Amino acid sequence: MISSAIIPQPLARLPWRLILLVAIICTIGIVTLFSAAGGSWSPWAIKQAITILAFFALAVAISYIPENFIKQVTFPTYVFILLLLIAVEMVGFVGKGAQRWIDLGFIRLQPSEFMKPAVCLMLARFYDLLPIADVRRWRGLWPAALLVLLPWGMILVQPDLGTATMVLVGGLTVMFVAGLPMWYFLAGAGALAAALPVVYAMMHEYQRKRVLIFLEPEADPLGAGYHISQSKIAIGSGGVWGKGYLNGSQSHLQYLPEGHTDFVFAAFVEEWGLIGGVLLILAFAMVVRWGMRVSQKSKTRFAQLSAAGLSMTIFFYVTVNLMMVMGLAPVVGIPLPLVSFGGSAVMTVMICLGLLMGFERRSRTRSTLS
Repeated sequence: MISSAIIPQPLARLPWRLILLVAIICTIGIVTLFSAAGGSWSPWAIKQAITILAFFALAVAISYIPENFIKQVTFPTYVFILLLLIAVEMVGFVGKGAQRWIDLGFIRLQPSEFMKPAVCLMLARFYDLLPIADVRRWRGLWPAALLVLLPWGMILVQPDLGTATMVLVGGLTVMFVAGLPMWYFLAGAGALAAALPVVYAMMHEYQRKRVLIFLEPEADPLGAGYHISQSKIAIGSGGVWGKGYLNGSQSHLQYLPEGHTDFVFAAFVEEWGLIGGVLLILAFAMVVRWGMRVSQKSKTRFAQLSAAGLSMTIFFYVTVNLMMVMGLAPVVGIPLPLVSFGGSAVMTVMICLGLLMGFERRSRTRSTLS
């Protein structure tokens, strides 16, 4: 927040430190997309800049929505998105072997993206209404588990393992912060570990291949392991200081696949080196830290739980992408938010940030009044 007699009060009350961090991350993304296109604003950089500005305006607008109104519309919104997921199964657009979109003519809508923040808000609302004494009882677990597993299963069959996992992690974060017993989570982790052979057998062929390539990328360096191998080469060749802006050979010579989307971090580090990569990671870490502080300082239980889940959604977005491009996790198609080209991740993160900014402003206002 800044104070000024010149700047209008609504703008002065915005969290400008967060906005500066987000602006730095977005600028890095646009600069990298400009380089990935060979020093051209088209086809990616200019579209990304417009998308970011549009969704940032949306985030600011969301931040001014009253908390009581958010509570009132949370359940209807959650149900509406579930209906959209059902519509995807019935009339969804098929692309790249997956059925994840609804073709509206002017836009292809991916409902699963909306479920990432929606499941956090829905669970926060559930625990906000549930008496504290019931949280550690059975009634504090099974309705919440149903609210998470229902969309998780619907997204998983699209198939979209990355988005389904993000929905699951966001929901589990809210359940953990709400105060469910630790043994619930330990038992769930143990059951998942025991079921891994069954889960692996149920995977699609391309998903099993991704797991095998993750374990041994060199087994098929020119086929399924090509993405990971070229990503590691790009990151390693950048060294400490990088090759210099517009001098990334892996991306410019088309060795690095998806250098403008899922593997944009590898393209960035090749040109800016270890130093640039660490600074970008620190910027994301500071955004997530800000979100968790919003959760800690919020005055209502709904805001506390929502902020924790939304912050973890952003954290998981970033962490999985970074682990993926470094070969530390299987390739699951999760982009680096605000950096990778594409509107879906920008939309999801901006919605999360808009809600977080609203929670932060209200907690600050209540502290001032008290």
